[in-house]
Amino acid sequence: MGASSTVGSFPSSLDTPAWKATLNHIAAFLIAVIYIASGSTKVLIPFIWARMMENLHIPASISLPFTVGLGTVELFAGIMILIPRFRRWGGIIGSLLLVAFIGYIGWNYNALVGQDCSCFPWLKRAVNIWFFPEDAAMLGLSTLAALWAKPSHSKRGAAVLFGACVVFAAISFGAALTHQSGTPAPDTILVKGQPYSLQNGRVFIFFFDPECSHCTAAAKAMATYKWKSDVRVVGVPTKVPMWAKPLLADPEARLELFDGFKGVTSPDLVKLKAVFPFGDPPYAVALENGRSIGIVSHYEENDEPRPTLKKLGFIE
Repeated sequence: MGASSTVGSFPSSLDTPAWKATLNHIAAFLIAVIYIASGSTKVLIPFIWARMMENLHIPASISLPFTVGLGTVELFAGIMILIPRFRRWGGIIGSLLLVAFIGYIGWNYNALVGQDCSCFPWLKRAVNIWFFPEDAAMLGLSTLAALWAKPSHSKRGAAVLFGACVVFAAISFGAALTHQSGTPAPDTILVKGQPYSLQNGRVFIFFFDPECSHCTAAAKAMATYKWKSDVRVVGVPTKVPMWAKPLLADPEARLELFDGFKGVTSPDLVKLKAVFPFGDPPYAVALENGRSIGIVSHYEENDEPRPTLKKLGFIE
């Protein structure tokens, strides 16, 4: 009795030391925040993230499902890491995601230098030489969370959690898809200092950066299309609007958008972007009687945006 009491008073050799458990919790919390933030924003605003994926050379044809799928797995991994009984599994999944991401960027580094690779949409980060130590640090946290965690258990519980993440992603995608179509535009915007109605007929709102060669190429391509006579084009510069004036020159508010693409221009970027959020330009919204009937987010690939504009009925 006495001997067994004495032995029982000592910590088991299998117990995790307090310092190691503490570091495991800290690493798990830090990397879980990154995974959850990155994954949840992908499923909540998938169209913006899909454009970012295309900037990283993910084909436009799969960028949207790829974004939603990746976001779902990242969200699942982050939540798993926060739950001690699932932490090792979550850390392994997260580490594999990071290894794949680092390998992809490394393989395509020369083509991707300068492209946005943010984990957080509000914290901009570009592909450069610092990408590798930064992501190596995240991989270290993820690995630490997995290695120093207790063995995971309850596959059924993990499956239920994954199912919940899939349902959340599906609902979020449905809401985002609904927001892309039928969204009411502001009643009016400013054009040449005067209110300009968006409520009647068909309006093509084209967001562009005057310094962006991609925007210029997109506008020049659209200038060759045969637009329906009742379609009005509104150009909205996303930066340095004073530079846009020479490009969108003048008479009677029939302004020239990059060599032949004609329309008026408006400075109401903030007002319009609050209703129609997007990432980098070029980007456009097609309106009919004041409501969105579609977006135009792809240019150049597969002759876009010609097929999309034809489907919307904006060009012949």
